[in-house]
Amino acid sequence: MQVLCERSNTGSDVRCTICGQGFLVYWQRTSPSERALARQKVILTLKEHHENEMSGHHAHPSERFSIPSWDTDVRFAAIAEHEEHHLQRA
Repeated sequence: MQVLCERSNTGSDVRCTICGQGFLVYWQRTSPSERALARQKVILTLKEHHENEMSGHHAHPSERFSIPSWDTDVRFAAIAEHEEHHLQRA
């Protein structure tokens, strides 16, 4: 499952455990167990953004990004860009 993350300073579904930056999290409809696993992957990925010793929220992409980033699903990207109402928030 691929998850779309968007930086947010007003509300958040997930926060980076290193810097506290908040993110809204979107995914295609899935089961609660899949969402729990995806949430763990999001938190781990946010932590990994800091591995190159960047500090604060600057370690994270300023644009929307997908997790896993290497798993490009064209259909998911199309949904994320054009049909966000089909995605569920965390």
